Amino acid sequence: MAAFEAPNLCNPQPGWYAAGQPDARQLRAAGDGGVRRVINLRPPSEDAGYDEAALADELGIDYQVLPIAGTADLTQENVGRFDVLMTRTPSLPTLVHCASGNRVGALVALRRAWLKGDNSEQALAEGRAWGLTKLEAAVRALLGGG
Repeated sequence: MAAFEAPNLCNPQPGWYAAGQPDARQLRAAGDGGVRRVINLRPPSEDAGYDEAALADELGIDYQVLPIAGTADLTQENVGRFDVLMTRTPSLPTLVHCASGNRVGALVALRRAWLKGDNSEQALAEGRAWGLTKLEAAVRALLGGG
């Protein structure tokens, strides 16, 4: 897979990328590089600066939105929805993004703990690998770690 750029881009496991909001050029490069699915965690109130869904469609990229505005949206229901998106065609090269990557990491950590059975420290470490930063204290509290 060809390299592409996006804010705070990381490649936590083969075929999976986590990042902040890509601009149109970066999304096009991701598509050219083999990304076939985008999971956007930004709610409609957060303007990407372009029509990301339309560009993804133009590029033949499956485009999914799970709006996570902040801590209040870090619920078991939303983590379940996230899990469905993550497990649907897991071999499809995927970019998961929010504004910075922080919400991506938060959902990954909660998914690992609540649905995959990781202990809190394992889940938080996995979340950090996917971009968890400022929401770590909130995620730790949700996991019962104060």
